[in-house]
Amino acid sequence: MKRATIVVMAVLLPLVAMAAARVTAKDLAAIRAVLDDQVAAWNRGDIDAYMSGYARSDDTMFVGTDVTRGWTKVRDRYKAKYDSRTKMGTLTFSDLALRPLGENDVVVTGAWLLTRDADAPHGRFTLIFHRRAEGWRIVYDHSS
Repeated sequence: MKRATIVVMAVLLPLVAMAAARVTAKDLAAIRAVLDDQVAAWNRGDIDAYMSGYARSDDTMFVGTDVTRGWTKVRDRYKAKYDSRTKMGTLTFSDLALRPLGENDVVVTGAWLLTRDADAPHGRFTLIFHRRAEGWRIVYDHSS
């Protein structure tokens, strides 16, 4: 093989691999669907279904006022804090922005609002979605 051919292949092969593995519009739509499913589950009072948007992993992390590690502990935190429909209120997400971080990760930023009879807590969030065998799932959630 000639040197010029080797150089061209060395440059093109990584580019072809990156193009084949990039996050597509279909991937971003799948992530939005996970978020929509979470809102629907929350608004019918189903925390277990809401949690299906998170990776069932000991590495899943929620950062709020404290750090909670592990899918089960994150679920238990939600169930303890929102132990009634009154406390859960109605959830909406807005101001969503999705940005691929690589071939298997997407960062999502947005705003959340709980509309309840007595108040309307709200804040911002940053999520990291990771491509997994079961689809796109949240592996990191920082909500304030």
